[in-house]
Amino acid sequence: GVEVGPQPQGVIRADILDKMRKIVKHGLDFVQLFNKGREFPPCTIEVFKIMEKVDYPRNKNDEVIAIIHPKLQDQDWQPLNNGDPLFLTLAGEVIAYEGDCTVYPTFINEAAYYEKKQAFVKTVKMKLTAKHIRSSLL
Repeated sequence: GVEVGPQPQGVIRADILDKMRKIVKHGLDFVQLFNKGREFPPCTIEVFKIMEKVDYPRNKNDEVIAIIHPKLQDQDWQPLNNGDPLFLTLAGEVIAYEGDCTVYPTFINEAAYYEKKQAFVKTVKMKLTAKHIRSSLL
């Protein structure tokens, strides 16, 4: 599957649809070239590995007591370091990120995940290396 976003539920955006079409076309081009026997050289790609889902701060009654901090909003895939602001309580207090490494949050404040108790997802950046490949069917 291909998921391209972010965009609100039930909304169709021309720019996002265009990106999705390009991704699907690249995937189909790869399959066609692979099936024709083309050899693809080794490559390295940067990826983001999901580490954990982070909920909104809650009180003893399981009620949300803080919102996403304005400096974090709309910063998907951007580095988040120890001490950076995460949440802002309704009383105006900042809750900072406490971590031993830089993470890259995503799905920040997405409406679709609110009821799943997910404020954002922490990811770490890593590199994957693939060996050369060629279809063995030829």
